[in-house]
Amino acid sequence: MAEARISQDEFQCSVCLDLLKDPVTIPCGHSYCKICITGRWNQEDEKRVYSCPQCRQTFRPRPALAKNTMLAEVVEKLKKTKLPADCYAGAGDVQCDVCNGRKRKAVKSCLGCLNSYCQSHLEQHESFFKRKRHSLTDATGRLQEMICQTHDKLLEVFCCTDQKFICLLCMMDEHKNHNTESAAVQRTEKQKQLKKTQRSFQQRIQQREKDLQRLREAVASHKRSAQTAVEDSERIFTELIRSIERSRSEATQRIRDQEKTAVSRAEGRLERLEQEINDLRRRDAELEQLSHTQDHIHFLQSFQSLSAPPESTDVNDNPFSPLSSFDGVRESVRQLREKLEAFCKEKKISDRATFTNIVPRTRNDFLQYSHQFILDLNTVNKRLRLTEKNRVITNINTVQPYSGHPDRFDHYEQVLCTESVCGRCYWEIEWSGDVLGAVYISVSYKSISRKGSGDECVFGYNDQSWSLICAYSGYSIIHNNIETELPVKPISRRTGVCVDHRRIGVYVDHSAGTLSFYSVSDTMSLIHTVQTTFTQPLYPGFRVYIGSSVKLC
Repeated sequence: MAEARISQDEFQCSVCLDLLKDPVTIPCGHSYCKICITGRWNQEDEKRVYSCPQCRQTFRPRPALAKNTMLAEVVEKLKKTKLPADCYAGAGDVQCDVCNGRKRKAVKSCLGCLNSYCQSHLEQHESFFKRKRHSLTDATGRLQEMICQTHDKLLEVFCCTDQKFICLLCMMDEHKNHNTESAAVQRTEKQKQLKKTQRSFQQRIQQREKDLQRLREAVASHKRSAQTAVEDSERIFTELIRSIERSRSEATQRIRDQEKTAVSRAEGRLERLEQEINDLRRRDAELEQLSHTQDHIHFLQSFQSLSAPPESTDVNDNPFSPLSSFDGVRESVRQLREKLEAFCKEKKISDRATFTNIVPRTRNDFLQYSHQFILDLNTVNKRLRLTEKNRVITNINTVQPYSGHPDRFDHYEQVLCTESVCGRCYWEIEWSGDVLGAVYISVSYKSISRKGSGDECVFGYNDQSWSLICAYSGYSIIHNNIETELPVKPISRRTGVCVDHRRIGVYVDHSAGTLSFYSVSDTMSLIHTVQTTFTQPLYPGFRVYIGSSVKLC
């Protein structure tokens, strides 16, 4: 037969809610700690009627108390029995307020008693207060924060006037005549705000995830461009080194050929000089011998032939005179070095890596950097109307009911987008307008002025912005109030003044300092490229004349 499992909860005193100490049993059969029941009955001495704290049975006279030996032995054994480790409160757990000694982990907190209870003491609490409704909540260590510091009552009312939680006594005292509502109602209202905030956070998370993905793609593209640039640079430098090696080899060969020719000529002359010296020495020896002869006839006959000198070699003919100097070759090499150094200095690789100037070629290449921008409603001029979910901008020359805002362009019919251009970015727009109409497709620093009619507020008329002006007559580029007409013609003329829609692609490589405009159809046709240095983040913007419109694709 399986051994019956006994719980310590069955041997707790209902007065002190702890394990029995010196247990005694009264006539009704209930057991208590001797000190607990003695203290309880001492309080009833005046009435001369003694009751059981549990069943309320009364006794006269006061019963004698005797130790329950068997129960005492069981309790002693239970004291030696250890509870599971997870029954006790650990770090971060709410402790039971009733447990003596080592505290158990609380499971509920009572908002009436302002105590927290473990499972055992909770059952006793429920049994004792079964006729009263006490509000229980999950165990919390914040009970004191839920109590009014003035009246020591539960904070269960929210004062809308003072924006704080109060108790019922506060509502009848210093918060009298204030606008109040229950904490539950306030929670419901705040719950709605919480949902809105959550949706806002989720939308922001989604947007940031998109930004993160775009940035990762930009980094990957940047790395690919860097690798391509490295490979191109290696190839170019390898070819340059080979060219220099060839030039060095050719210069060396020229010097050696020149040396060989000169030395060959000199060696022939050396041989003739040595032969002439040997002849002269031989003649000199014969003359010396002749000078000592006694035979006058022999002397006279020999002197005539020996006194004639041998054919002389022309020592003034310098074999190295035409080729003796290598200054020509040396000068050529020196000039090559100076030209190479000057070129490298002029084309010095700067901190802004040259490989960032590599631009996409096809529309699919551009579309990998595409971004869908959102118009900033706080900047739109009041004469511009936004339609199609704020993606079409039309100048109707009628004031729109936009609220006042310090970022709004108050004079010129312009609008900026909310997001800045990061790294490489591409977007497309369609524009339309009549003969007198025009649109400005722009990028601008956020610091551009918004108020007034000065040039500092107009896209392209200051050093804060760049604009492609699209008009019926043609395109032009403008920056810092300097306008340049472009040879590209945007419109094929038709009958009357109606014009076609035209799609423009805008490509920005912020780090490379390039801004390019393309005419987009089946192919990409470059309209113009601006090469500069951008010192701030760029924001797409548009200026729309009366009768014209711009659509963000």
